[in-house]
Amino acid sequence: MEKINLEDYTYHLPTERIAQNPLARRDSSKLLVYKKGTISHHHFTEITDFLSEEYTLYFNNTKVIPARLLFEKKATQKGQNGKGATIEIFLLHPVLPTADVSEAMLSTEKCTWKCVVGNLKRWKDGLVLERELEINNQTILIQAKIADRNELLIELEWKNNNPNSTEEIQIPFVDIVEKLGVMPLPPYIKREAKQKDSSTYQTIYSKAAGAVAAPTAGLHFTESVLQSLANKNIKTNELTLHVGAGTFQPVKKENAGDVATHTMHCEQIVVTKENIKSIIDSEKVASVGTTSMRTLESLYWYGTKILLKNETTFFIEKLEPYSYDSEIKLPSKKESFEAILKYMNDSSQEKLTGETEIFILPSYTFRVCNALITNFHMPETTLILLVAAFIGKDWEKIYQTALDNNYRFLSYGDSSLLFL
Repeated sequence: MEKINLEDYTYHLPTERIAQNPLARRDSSKLLVYKKGTISHHHFTEITDFLSEEYTLYFNNTKVIPARLLFEKKATQKGQNGKGATIEIFLLHPVLPTADVSEAMLSTEKCTWKCVVGNLKRWKDGLVLERELEINNQTILIQAKIADRNELLIELEWKNNNPNSTEEIQIPFVDIVEKLGVMPLPPYIKREAKQKDSSTYQTIYSKAAGAVAAPTAGLHFTESVLQSLANKNIKTNELTLHVGAGTFQPVKKENAGDVATHTMHCEQIVVTKENIKSIIDSEKVASVGTTSMRTLESLYWYGTKILLKNETTFFIEKLEPYSYDSEIKLPSKKESFEAILKYMNDSSQEKLTGETEIFILPSYTFRVCNALITNFHMPETTLILLVAAFIGKDWEKIYQTALDNNYRFLSYGDSSLLFL
């Protein structure tokens, strides 16, 4: 693979162009359409005008959890200056009793998560932080303690705190988080999360709790837009990638001269047999967001690993797509996904859970996706590199056109529909 310099994939984004709040109506956002070098401007409600029956749209149905858990140190736990401290525990991904995000959210007694901790210096080893909650007419005590300071593993445990009751509680962790947590808005949204963000920073089709960031391309979809797709016989399908905080991470300066050295974040994928069959049968694939694209392309390389390496471990390393000799004949989309389906049938699996850190860079050859619906991304991020990989040098023209035409940028911003 060729060496890529980050300086070739940056642009100036004025602060005032970063959307700080959502529009009153999701589908009233602008829509930039790019096809064969031509750019046109529309509203998101018109998106079905540019898609035909050949297309299947793939949505990421992950659900953002209120991943910021706030704890106050008790009066007896105050520092020497007499002031208490607020400790923020930002959930990243589960470790115990399972690393499967969906299953971890159903834990009913305790769990351990890899976290980012705000005010960590004020949280001494051995100190147990506590919060009391009312859930389903029960008084619940949730406790947090440091299981491993170096790895930032935090153990969370909850129990019935009603002294007059001996009843054991069966409250899943997802309910604890929903009650205790705060929605984790992206760092470039310079305000505190509001109550309305609990719904506006969530797609209307979100189901699988476990993301700490929204798949923002999906925020524009309304029931009306989904119905217009159905009316035009455009197929839709849902899969899951739990978006991690690493999606916002810029490429570090020390990696800027060769972005392939950037440490890619790892995210969990969950797909079903129905997903795999749908992809095999699809004529053209439209990815709703970069997370769906990462999922679809990662699946192709998983099928390729099964066929060419006889490996069935579902983990896609960041440079897996670039590891094959150019003389090797790679499988077609159909062959790759049929290999996955055969493996699932042979191993009696209805669902596959795996991980990907795939790094889609300029020079990448897309194996599955023919169109991408996506917002406008931060400069110097892996997402800009993904867009550039998909449409080439015209990414610069698209972003400059969006700036010139008052498009709103980033998570709560406007949208684009890009064709390969």
